[in-house]
Amino acid sequence: MIKPSIRRRIVSIVVGLTILMVATSVLSMVMVGRVGRLLDELKARYNPVNAHLTRIETLSLERALTLRRLVIAKLQHPPDEEAFTARKQLFEAKAAEVDQEAQSARQLINEMIADPRVASDKVGLARIESRIEGLMSDGRLLLTQANDALFAALDSRDFAEVATLLTRVDLLRDELSQRIDALREAMAGESDRAIETIKAQQSEAVVISAIATFLAALVGLIFANLVSGGIVRSVRKLLDGTKAIEAGHLDQSIDVTTRDEIGELSAAFNRMIVQLRVNRRVKETFGKYIDPRVVEGLIDQPNITAAEGQRRLMTVMFCDLKGFTTLSEGLVPQGLVRVMNRYFSLMSEPIRANGGIIDKYVGDGIMAYWGPPFVGEADHSRLACLASLEMIGRIDTLRREIPEILGVRDTPMENCDLKIGVATGEALVGSIGSEIMMSYTVMGDVVNLASRLEGANRLYGTRNLVSGKTVAVASQTLEVREIDSIVVEGQTRAEAIFEILGRRGEVTTERLASRDFYEMGLAAYRERRWEDAESAFKSSLALIPDDGPSLTLLTRVEGMETAHLSVDWDGSWRIAK
Repeated sequence: MIKPSIRRRIVSIVVGLTILMVATSVLSMVMVGRVGRLLDELKARYNPVNAHLTRIETLSLERALTLRRLVIAKLQHPPDEEAFTARKQLFEAKAAEVDQEAQSARQLINEMIADPRVASDKVGLARIESRIEGLMSDGRLLLTQANDALFAALDSRDFAEVATLLTRVDLLRDELSQRIDALREAMAGESDRAIETIKAQQSEAVVISAIATFLAALVGLIFANLVSGGIVRSVRKLLDGTKAIEAGHLDQSIDVTTRDEIGELSAAFNRMIVQLRVNRRVKETFGKYIDPRVVEGLIDQPNITAAEGQRRLMTVMFCDLKGFTTLSEGLVPQGLVRVMNRYFSLMSEPIRANGGIIDKYVGDGIMAYWGPPFVGEADHSRLACLASLEMIGRIDTLRREIPEILGVRDTPMENCDLKIGVATGEALVGSIGSEIMMSYTVMGDVVNLASRLEGANRLYGTRNLVSGKTVAVASQTLEVREIDSIVVEGQTRAEAIFEILGRRGEVTTERLASRDFYEMGLAAYRERRWEDAESAFKSSLALIPDDGPSLTLLTRVEGMETAHLSVDWDGSWRIAK
């Protein structure tokens, strides 16, 4: 067994050296590929952009010549209207060609900016693209206005005004030509820098290839020495151990330092020593009382199979983006993808930072959970609440960044908000799925409760609602208030729900005072003291005018003052969905 093992280890040295050489070749190919991409970029984009800019200037001069010809046609006695009309059409057609050339140049530049595979000067190209856009908007706008005024003067046969406007058109066209020349020079500069980049990367490829070859040879020699030394040491240990067993010494063992065949042989050697010790002890102790074959049968133990799932106390969170439907209806797919990626990135970071496990993304919603073996049972409720506070704190950042991502000022993002539900309870935890695909997830009533609490935020005008079991642990470090008692669909027992106001010591005095009034109103509401409840809720709103729970329960109290309630009313609210 040793000889094949040694043979494979020696062969592995050759394979390792081969892999190193292949890696060196692949690295060289990658470097050459980078240079090739730059050359392709220069040919397929840089040069065509220069050509487009050149055609813009040529077309501009052709328009100037066409403009003079149509002026001449208008100045004849009688005016040559047919020639004027034909040349005006040609004049406008060349304007469209100028726009097309500018658009093509901008498109190529944007492709270069968006292509991450090519190390172009993105900032410089962006400035050129912006200058082209300004050229076609501001510069062309003044020239177009002057041309329109010139055509109006020609139609009114005000030849003095025609001469004045023609001079102004020439000045504007000269200015436009100068700006085009400046753009061509800037683009030529970018082309020169691209060429210098190509030269630098060619030199870099040569240097890196040489260094990689040297390092591959050095690593290969070191690897060969280490492998051969390890083989020799392992064989010597096995040989020494065998001699010790032959001499009757069973108190030694061999350290297993590898996982290959020699390592397996060393582990088997150690197991053999243990079994020899057991057999000797059995023979020495029990051999005097029962048959040794019975003792050998008692030593064997059956394997124990672990369960597939476990019931554990877990904390589950559901998060939803309010206003997502309105936002998605006004965006193109590409913009919507950018918005959702940024939204999920911002909201996922607090979950991970606080030890949570993101179970899935569903539409604009997030499901996450906390609990063993990822976090301790004493911490997962608190960590989930802290994560929800951090997520809510990031909604202003999301509102501020979305218009920048989309490149527009007015978006429905101002109306978007977070709705978070957090619940703690017993759940089934394990790998659940089919033979094709499995998922490590949580299932149970606590998942349904967290989802219902997320939806209940819309009823109470809150951003987060958590269950009573969650608050029982997390309230030691957080300021909370009880919102109501609800009965969710599928359950008959009322569940007290709470809102997380913030960390202890960080909540404003107004918010705390508003909470006190709200709790007094809630107690009066449950006792059906409608006037006291109404007064307390109004006092809460005097401090926080937009407090959603106070507004909700005040509306409910005002309706109940005239309603006829059954005698078994307990103040709980039933949430169907």
